[in-house]
Amino acid sequence: MHTAVKINPNYRRGQTVYVNDASRAVGVASALMSRLGREPYVADVRKEYARIAEAHARGEEQKTRLPIADARANALKLDWGSYSPPSPSFLGTRILEDYPIAELVDYVDWSPFFATWELNGKFPAIFDDDKVGPAARSLYDDARTMLRQIMDERWFRASAVVGFWPANSAGDDILVFGDQTRKDPRATLHTLRQQLTRREGRANLALADFVAPRGSADHIGAFVVTAGLGEDEVANRFKLANDDYSSIMIKALADRLAEAFAERLHQRVRKEFWGYATDETFKTTELIAETYRGIRPAPGYPAQPDHTEKGPLFGLLDGERIGVKLTESFAMWPGASVCGLYLSHPEARYFGVGKIERDQVEDYARRKGWSVVEAERWLAPILNYDPARAVARGAAA
Repeated sequence: MHTAVKINPNYRRGQTVYVNDASRAVGVASALMSRLGREPYVADVRKEYARIAEAHARGEEQKTRLPIADARANALKLDWGSYSPPSPSFLGTRILEDYPIAELVDYVDWSPFFATWELNGKFPAIFDDDKVGPAARSLYDDARTMLRQIMDERWFRASAVVGFWPANSAGDDILVFGDQTRKDPRATLHTLRQQLTRREGRANLALADFVAPRGSADHIGAFVVTAGLGEDEVANRFKLANDDYSSIMIKALADRLAEAFAERLHQRVRKEFWGYATDETFKTTELIAETYRGIRPAPGYPAQPDHTEKGPLFGLLDGERIGVKLTESFAMWPGASVCGLYLSHPEARYFGVGKIERDQVEDYARRKGWSVVEAERWLAPILNYDPARAVARGAAA
């Protein structure tokens, strides 16, 4: 469905074909290379993808969504009057440079590691799987061996920057202040709100709902971590030696260590830096299941799908001090890096914004200082309308 809805309509130099098993790629390649068979094959694929896309569009249209004003009226109503927000142990930023990788290994979530190699299953139960168990075990043993080399020979480094600031919500925005006077915002973080009609008693959420409005001494935190400083050089060294397996392994392990670093740092935030859960005693499996208080939502993920919000986050943290940069499309380099916010309210939880309507896009563009066209470009994956059709309807009216 993703291929039919997102890729196929935007790629016309050739034909994108989705297969759910690598063994089927041979037949697809043969059909695409056939002088006589290519044209009818491509026509059939495009016809099928058009059918899938139309069915998807009909399904989305049947979902009832609220005007943004009504969605805001149904925002989460927390009792801020009887809640005392915790204060962090410091304001501003702190750098954790050359962090011990050995400390991160116990925080690795191995299940996504196996998914990288198309071995699906939960760790450690995957080892008992009749089909993929032996391969998973062999892969895991190789990974642990390479992890020891990474640590012993210091193949690459991990670093982080973490910070805390006074903050308050203002509608769907979060105002971040440089000091406790809370006069002029140092940065404004913009959030998006769910517009799908909710069952009675369920709110239309935005991340700003979990931050107290003006008049309350609330705070937010933010972080950037990387475990990829030097990773590219090591991976390329293996690649130049025609050892693609080790090159891919290095990248997969760097990604897992970055996520482990984010988990470990969040634990230290809760127990030490922000200190609102000093008696927390969760095991690694419980940490991976995120059973603790507080969340660390990241720009580009379901609760805030706008990648450009990494911009003000990096402005607050000055993430380049630890060697992490944002590309023009707001991806992070090195790739084995993670960034996000810290929200501490006990009721803060992860959610998906889902599809949004044009009225929220127009409002968001105004708040961000964008044109509507620019907002539609950055928010394209979550639009519940076709911008071209919307323009055509406006012109006709």
